[in-house]
Amino acid sequence: MKDFIIIGAGQAGLSMAYHLTQLKKDFIIVDANSETGAPWLKRWDSLKLFTPTEFNHLPGMDFPKEKGYYPDKYEVASYLKSYVEKFKIPITFNQKITGLKKEDDYFVLKSKSETFKAKNVVAATGPFHKPFTPSFHTKISKDVIQIHSEHYKNPEQLQDGDTLVVGAGDSGVQILNEISNTNRKVYFSGDTNITSIPQEILGKTLWWWFKKIGFLSVSKFSYIGKKLSKGGQPIIGTDVKSLLKKENVICVGRTLDANNTELHFEEGVFKNIKNIVWATGFKPNFEWIKGVTLNDYKYPKNYRGVSNLEGLYFLGLPWLYTRGSATLGGVKKDAKFLSNYIEKLEEKPTYSKITLKKQFV
Repeated sequence: MKDFIIIGAGQAGLSMAYHLTQLKKDFIIVDANSETGAPWLKRWDSLKLFTPTEFNHLPGMDFPKEKGYYPDKYEVASYLKSYVEKFKIPITFNQKITGLKKEDDYFVLKSKSETFKAKNVVAATGPFHKPFTPSFHTKISKDVIQIHSEHYKNPEQLQDGDTLVVGAGDSGVQILNEISNTNRKVYFSGDTNITSIPQEILGKTLWWWFKKIGFLSVSKFSYIGKKLSKGGQPIIGTDVKSLLKKENVICVGRTLDANNTELHFEEGVFKNIKNIVWATGFKPNFEWIKGVTLNDYKYPKNYRGVSNLEGLYFLGLPWLYTRGSATLGGVKKDAKFLSNYIEKLEEKPTYSKITLKKQFV
């Protein structure tokens, strides 16, 4: 039986592994993918981070690029692989955990082929679990290619003809921009009242300004944090107004329904669309964890990653504590907090969740 099992070998899981190594814990990571960095490699080919190098460091090893550089997905995956090699992090791949429950004073984790046991578990599976598409997507003709942004790579996946991009988040806007550069007609379905922010302001990166004004360290429990965590996120690095004014980009409002080749929007009905990219996000899935309490957004209730089940921790969730909790460089602060908590708990068994002095949310 292991002291700890970490579920997920992304930046959150690796950050926690670093700290457990420092604490000399006997642990492993179990991961559903076949290699380190796989979730990054699965994303679209032109993807680049919004955060420059100096904001992408994991604990104990800096991102190997010059200051001000914006890495692509291949460089992120390579960095994570190097991180695993440097710290000799033990990972068992191709093991998607489908069930987790506590029995007496230990946890039982089950995949399709294996059963694992550990005294403690850190769920670091991130926020992206179930790709979401509206239910009426099944009513659309089989002749129309439909791709969720999770599986979108580049415009070569699309057949000739008009394309619809649904979704006004970062992914939707970036994919819309890329496809519009192929000179095909592109329909955009989503909110056009999008706030966009350039990557650099007055010669400094946006993230430099965020750090300077304290935006990245604002707690979700503060007044400002509560407002920010419930609001929409601005688009970074893309001039959305100019994009939506392009001659081959047509804004159609929300997508309402479909019937074979007819697609119904707030701004009308169109029959000529040959491809659809659903950049409609993901839904969290933590129902495989028995005994955990979920909040209104279907995320586990916790305080800074400490759950209501003793020995069960979470890491890498959006707004786990701050705006940066789910980012490559921001997750290390939450990992350090959990490491300190675990160390104090070991030194003083009476130190418990109550010591955190916060309600689980």
